[in-house]
Amino acid sequence: MKALQSVRGMHDILPADIAAWQWLERRLSRLMARYGFEEIRIPLVEKTELFTRAIGQGTDVVEKEMYAFDDRNGDSLCLRPEGTAGVVRAALQHGLLNPPGLKLWYAGPMFRHERPQKGRQRQFHQTGVEVFGLDAPAVDAELIALGSRLWRELGIAEHIELEINSLGDRDDRQRYRQALLAYLGPLRDQLDDDSRRRLESNPLRIFDSKAPATQALLKAAPRLIDHLGEGARAHFTAVTELLDAQGIRYRINPGLVRGLDYYCRTVFEWTTRSLGAQGTVCAGGRYDDLVEVQGGKPTPGIGFAMGMERLLELVKGQNGRFENPPHAYLLGSEPASERLGLAEALRDRWPELRLVTDLQGGSFKAQFKRADRSGARLALVLGDQEMADRTISVKDLKGDAPQASVAQDSMDDWLRTFFDDDRRGHGK
Repeated sequence: MKALQSVRGMHDILPADIAAWQWLERRLSRLMARYGFEEIRIPLVEKTELFTRAIGQGTDVVEKEMYAFDDRNGDSLCLRPEGTAGVVRAALQHGLLNPPGLKLWYAGPMFRHERPQKGRQRQFHQTGVEVFGLDAPAVDAELIALGSRLWRELGIAEHIELEINSLGDRDDRQRYRQALLAYLGPLRDQLDDDSRRRLESNPLRIFDSKAPATQALLKAAPRLIDHLGEGARAHFTAVTELLDAQGIRYRINPGLVRGLDYYCRTVFEWTTRSLGAQGTVCAGGRYDDLVEVQGGKPTPGIGFAMGMERLLELVKGQNGRFENPPHAYLLGSEPASERLGLAEALRDRWPELRLVTDLQGGSFKAQFKRADRSGARLALVLGDQEMADRTISVKDLKGDAPQASVAQDSMDDWLRTFFDDDRRGHGK
């Protein structure tokens, strides 16, 4: 019988890669707490209407990419393609939006049915942040500052550029829509097929086109930023002034519209040239109408999401290796119960100890080979003589520390001292 393979575009994350994921996830979690964000965990499956309401019928996500299906009750359900709509639903359902100022973050897999390629898979992972109930420009600026701090702390700031724009308010976008239609209408036959279809349903999405001929036409198109009303213009000016005051560099990109319909006012993306064509690392913006669209009272909101796979590729390119090998590998003579008992005692006395116990047995030569393959720094040997003497022989597998014999009841203290001294010796 032929062995089954994973679904196209949905990949396993193997043990060799997990250390890098955990390294990044720990730093993200700590950073969110430093800015006052609380974690929320939302379902993978939601009602399809949640996303068609929020994202918009004229977007690629709704038209082409959602994994939607009818369950046995006939309800239309969907694997979540993004996180914001689900967070809004949860905040409304559980009454979290009062008082204003709710700050949430989430992490996990998302699903979109698109052509798999490097940096873009059908199951991918995002970490995102959302702020509700606050419409001050300072909120936009702080969220961008959080992202900028993250890039610095990950050592990738020099490889990322911030682009920002304003999509204005609903009335601004309606006025702009008419101006854009007046410009593109006579050029309809020169647009790509998707853009011709969007000309009637959602003309702002034409800016997402990857067709070179369409992009060339858009260079002379009216700019949304030139059609902002007084309120949106004042908000955007205040945001840029706050970024200037904090020394955060940015580029205003009038063609930045974002791919989801719920955005308004400030939108932003962090992009890189270090990952080839898939250059967006993190993106977001304001969605002041989304809570109301989902059935709540008018409530301003803003957030962003970052693709973890792309971010990891960028981080790995700068920070190298992320292995987290065992501290030690415990091997020895039979019975195995002696090794098991000693291993549990050591874990009790030093909870941070990463220890592998050899349970296969066999010759000492075979056990030492397994110890080498494990990547452990030390081999702890519990042979017949050590069991009789209540000691452990220690061999350095990676360095040049001399072999030692240590009493079993002080082994945890010896190990802590060894690894503390080793870290200091390497300047870590």
